[in-house]
Amino acid sequence: MNRIPFPDMKRPLIAILRGIRPDETESVVGALIENGLTAIEIPLNSPEPFKSIEIAAKMAPAEVLIGAGTVLTVEAVDNLNAAGGKLLVTPNVEPEVIIRAREYGMVTMPGVFTPTEALAAARAGATGLKFFPASVLGPSGITAIRAILPPELTIAAVGGVSDKNFADYTKAGIFAFGLGTSLYKPGMTAAEVAERAKATIYAYDAAMGA
Repeated sequence: MNRIPFPDMKRPLIAILRGIRPDETESVVGALIENGLTAIEIPLNSPEPFKSIEIAAKMAPAEVLIGAGTVLTVEAVDNLNAAGGKLLVTPNVEPEVIIRAREYGMVTMPGVFTPTEALAAARAGATGLKFFPASVLGPSGITAIRAILPPELTIAAVGGVSDKNFADYTKAGIFAFGLGTSLYKPGMTAAEVAERAKATIYAYDAAMGA
């Protein structure tokens, strides 16, 4: 299976900016990048998401992944590509969506919870898997499912993960995370996001023993 690899990132952390508006995208995304976050997801249930993605994609350095979350259709993948997005995150496993994104050369992280879903995503050529909600599965649940998966898949924990519990997952060999409200909530200023980004990076490095 032709699988787009996950980029070699110092910290495989995806900032999830659910609810962000286009008029605040540049300042918030800039604050995240400046403080060490190099993957940004703008969910499609945000206001004018493709406009925000386009703004972020144009301002971000080449090594920063900008993309969309909550992608449900092939049409949305086409729109994401037109906006310059290179990262696709879904809440479910829809092989046609994964395959279309792969054709565009996107990094794909479909959402899974069960071994059946995880294997279906792997067969479709997903770059990695977003185990959600991670707070329900826990590190041990994710580790148990990972044992049956292709070793080259990036495994990310999303949902209930923050700077407060990185160590619980890194001890189990899980090093990639999607971070939502612990980093950003609608209405937060860029300065507030920057402070949360700094705390997140500090906690992640500490959990990794850096």
